Amino acid sequence: MPRTNRPRKTRTTCLCGFLAVAVALTAACEREARRYQELPAAANRETAVRVGQLEPGMPQMNAPVKSPYQNNAWGMGEGKRLYGAYNCAPCHGVNGGGAIGPPLIDDKWIYGAGPDQIYATISQGRPDGMPSFGGHIPTQQIWQLVAYVESMSGQVKATSAPSRNDDQMGALPESRQSKQVPVQTGHR
Repeated sequence: MPRTNRPRKTRTTCLCGFLAVAVALTAACEREARRYQELPAAANRETAVRVGQLEPGMPQMNAPVKSPYQNNAWGMGEGKRLYGAYNCAPCHGVNGGGAIGPPLIDDKWIYGAGPDQIYATISQGRPDGMPSFGGHIPTQQIWQLVAYVESMSGQVKATSAPSRNDDQMGALPESRQSKQVPVQTGHR
């Protein structure tokens, strides 16, 4: 009886299929991606602060902007570290519950809760208290802060949100926050 090579081809095909799936899954994993090459902070200074809906001519539809650290656990963890390092807690609270500045853990957002709007608030500042950090800190760090601020109000996946520090037991960790649907409350 002649011997066939059919089992060997089947094994090879299965092995190739398994490797293709493994490579595809590995390539799609963005959770821990780290960006090391960034522009200096002074090169990232934006020029205009948009605080209202009024604009000349036809209304322009802006394309939605996503944060490069939207579902990146490392980026959100860095944002959490920067939140403390850049002294955000005295105004927005240790857990984001608010103090003299607005809270970051609820559903009320004066200037919008989109990543581009949060970025603009941090980078350009806002009237009546929020200082401008654009040009003082790198764009990468602003995006990390944006990702952390989004995690504070439960706008990110629980699997990528940072956990609570042991010394901050006052609120649920960011990974356990219930999702808040942002509501525009300000007139701007």
